[in-house]
Amino acid sequence: MAAERVDAGPVDPELVRAWVEGWVISRLASPPERTAYGFVLDVGAQPRQVTRHVLPAADEALVGELTGTVTAPGTWIKTFVPEEVIGPWMAPGWAFDDPGFLMSTSLEPVAVPVPEGFHLRTWTRGGLTRALVVTDDGTFAARGQVAVPTGAGTAVVDQIETATDQRRRGLGRLVMSTLANEAFAAGARSAVLGATIEGRALYEALGWRIDAPLTGLIYKASAAPKV
Repeated sequence: MAAERVDAGPVDPELVRAWVEGWVISRLASPPERTAYGFVLDVGAQPRQVTRHVLPAADEALVGELTGTVTAPGTWIKTFVPEEVIGPWMAPGWAFDDPGFLMSTSLEPVAVPVPEGFHLRTWTRGGLTRALVVTDDGTFAARGQVAVPTGAGTAVVDQIETATDQRRRGLGRLVMSTLANEAFAAGARSAVLGATIEGRALYEALGWRIDAPLTGLIYKASAAPKV
């Protein structure tokens, strides 16, 4: 499924920084290292994603140089440029990840009634709060998490998921509202996330706005043409 085109200007570099700093807490990745072009961090939780580069501002020269010199499988690049623009800049061996969106919102406390037949659990450890929704018999229904780096005013929401057979029951809204309240209580007054195409509608219904397309590039040697 193709992403709807997002015509956005240059993304706010501070928003990108906030997203990166919260994402590494959420995914237990290495602290981000500042580079001349943005950030690089080690993920390492799975062979499919070993290292991630984040480019707040990407142009043809930068993307061409980076994709032309990085040849380690499991390397990802995240940019805020639409696929149709960045595609011609990529060197052989690279492929697109699923398209997405960088989204943000302001935070304020909201009511979070739990639908009948479900139970909500939350817990916090190391700057990361998780929310889990289960049915009366303990079956997984929905989940999500939010990272609030120490002293940060911007939280990062991540890993939002609702079980296929539990959708359209308000559980995604319940998880998002719960995480927003937890982040606000921890001192955050705004939040950012990387949205999938499927998640975008929920976030927009909750007042989140799209700041930029979120385009991922993955190095796969098999994607290179044979010579």
